[in-house]
Amino acid sequence: AVLFLVRILSLLPLSILYMIADVILYPLMYYVVRYRLKVVRKNMRNSFPNKSQSELKQLEKQFYHHFADLLVEVVYGYHARNEEMRKRVVFENLDMLEDLARETHGAIACLAHMGNWEWIADVGNQYTDKTIVEYNVYRQLKNPRSNRMMLELRSKRGGECIEKNQLLRKLVLLRHAEHPFVIGMLADQKPSKRSSYIWTDFLHQETAFLDGSEVLAQKFGISAVYAHIWSPKRGYYRIRFEKLIDNPGAVLPGEITKRYAELLEKNIYAQPEQWLWSHNRWKWGRKDLEN
Repeated sequence: AVLFLVRILSLLPLSILYMIADVILYPLMYYVVRYRLKVVRKNMRNSFPNKSQSELKQLEKQFYHHFADLLVEVVYGYHARNEEMRKRVVFENLDMLEDLARETHGAIACLAHMGNWEWIADVGNQYTDKTIVEYNVYRQLKNPRSNRMMLELRSKRGGECIEKNQLLRKLVLLRHAEHPFVIGMLADQKPSKRSSYIWTDFLHQETAFLDGSEVLAQKFGISAVYAHIWSPKRGYYRIRFEKLIDNPGAVLPGEITKRYAELLEKNIYAQPEQWLWSHNRWKWGRKDLEN
């Protein structure tokens, strides 16, 4: 039923969907449901200790406006034409990513919950080198219906979805594939107690980052980049790829992950309302994870 509703709503013009975001979704999430408002406020207060209460209040409202926009943009993307997406999602240096993918047979694009991370999957439709195959890593949802809907929405923008527990096996197979590839990974998820992670200072807090991207880049000798996301105006995003390290196999453990955290922090400072503050990123402290 939900997917059917998404398919119907995706036929509406984006201007109408933005009206729904402004008039219904934003006030519903912020004033009525107060969706994860305590988490958002705690995250922002700890991340911006020098901001005044009024500045933090303004930032949280901007975030919920963006979050409402994100929801309707994901719906709109279900039926958006490729020509329009190329105008709304611009990759500034896609040639660099393609060159790296060819040089080392593959590349890992480390993404974050910035801007509209779902639309970034459109890169699979925008490669000039059509031999490059796009793969997007996802974490399986507990609800089977929600999981099917997520996969259908993401597959619409191009590329093949790989469940994170199947990634290592897939990379072993891709090592012998004839085509170069790019794997998109959201690398700002909070680690679980069973995960491998690296500690670093991030947004004024001691923070654990998953090191999966780093481990895979070094193990398979492939390039790793950070996808810097910027929104010049509503409904438009620009992505610039930045190499995380020149030689993944020649650096100490943790260096690639810490570089990712550094670039993400700069990205957030530039447009703080664009990050997913409702994610309970600091749920686990050092004592929780290491005990």
